[in-house]
Amino acid sequence: MTTNTLIALVDGSAYSESVCHHAAWIAGKNGWKVKIYHVMGRRQGVEKQDLSGAIRLGARTRLLEQLSKLDAERAKLSHEHGRAILEDAKAVIQADGDIEVETRLRQGDLVETVTAKEETGDMIVIGKRGEAAGVAMEHLGSNLERIVRASHKPVFVANRAFRPIGKVLVAFDGGSSALKAVDYIYRSPLFAGLTISLVFAGRETPEIRKALENAAATLKAGGFEAEIIIRDGEPEKVLAQITTKDKHELLVMGAYGHSRVRSLVIGSTTTEMIRSCRVPVLIMR
Repeated sequence: MTTNTLIALVDGSAYSESVCHHAAWIAGKNGWKVKIYHVMGRRQGVEKQDLSGAIRLGARTRLLEQLSKLDAERAKLSHEHGRAILEDAKAVIQADGDIEVETRLRQGDLVETVTAKEETGDMIVIGKRGEAAGVAMEHLGSNLERIVRASHKPVFVANRAFRPIGKVLVAFDGGSSALKAVDYIYRSPLFAGLTISLVFAGRETPEIRKALENAAATLKAGGFEAEIIIRDGEPEKVLAQITTKDKHELLVMGAYGHSRVRSLVIGSTTTEMIRSCRVPVLIMR
């Protein structure tokens, strides 16, 4: 069941503006509305100190009241900051086109929020890095991978700066997720008018050649003249080289497969690939 809705996750980082521009591009081509979520951590703005020790040490009631007011003010400022982020994001998206936008401020775990709300959208857009990227790179990568693992919807990972998308590289291994990605491209208005290339990283076999030709035929039925590329080598290196050399603006990958692409997308290489690749990545389940 489709919802004609895109879920965009913003956090006020430098990547959030790119998330908004990519969300506007996706929503505009599909005729979708956008729901923007800003998820504040459980401890953000609402952390309460245990002052019982201070009471036992004879702290004055007036000081306790001042600390309580300070906690309340911090919580209020955190919520106002979150609302400001959402309003700025909404303005960026609507400046890119006539797009219906809703905003949602939530508190809790980012991945739990995505899991709970993903059924209200057809795709999720998130930035490659967030506010804490400078000091918590591993934690952020963990969140990205957790979202990809947990979500049953396509996840679009935006890079730092938006640029118009004209050339799309599809990582193809013949697995079910790769076939689903091909079918998605064939059916989705998002890819109308774009140039599509299918790439297999590894040793060519008659079976993989046939699978690539069948995929190209499916795309041709949808109006695409898909180029077939077969390169021997490690998937992570091959995909990075081709996207850079041939100037593709989007990489589409399946989240699971029966070749080494599986370890590329779900595993220790995932985060590093997303960080190093200078184009956005659409991950299919």
